[in-house]
Amino acid sequence: MSDDAIFEEGAESPLRLQALDAEDLKIISALVQDAILPASEMRYERKRRSFAMLINRFRWEEQRSRTAERVRSLMLIDDVLAVASQGVPRGDPDLVLSVLALEFEPGEDGTGAVSIILAGDGEIRIEVECLSVMLRDVTRPYRAISGQSPRHDT
Repeated sequence: MSDDAIFEEGAESPLRLQALDAEDLKIISALVQDAILPASEMRYERKRRSFAMLINRFRWEEQRSRTAERVRSLMLIDDVLAVASQGVPRGDPDLVLSVLALEFEPGEDGTGAVSIILAGDGEIRIEVECLSVMLRDVTRPYRAISGQSPRHDT
């Protein structure tokens, strides 16, 4: 007889998730809240129909530990038809963006739009043929420079 695995055994495993519907996307949205990235770490590849962001994700799933951690993660959106932004200055590769949430607005026949809501009233809107968002950790976790969890004043 074998024992069940416990949550702590998976703590150092890299995260790898895929969202194929709006409910799945809510989970990824919670995990990328407060992620930061330079504007130069976003790429839309029209021929591949993909949009990618290399983010510094706060590890909300590890809040039971005493050390605030971040990890570099790749967020990839497939089946992209078009990308538009609002409130995101262009031409400044050193601009640092902060992700607040991901939202999905369904369209007809499985199409829709993924909105990446950014701090400072910015938004990146990605029109998709179908919802397919992948989040994958690509480095080992590291101590957050601030040493603290992000705070949200209500």
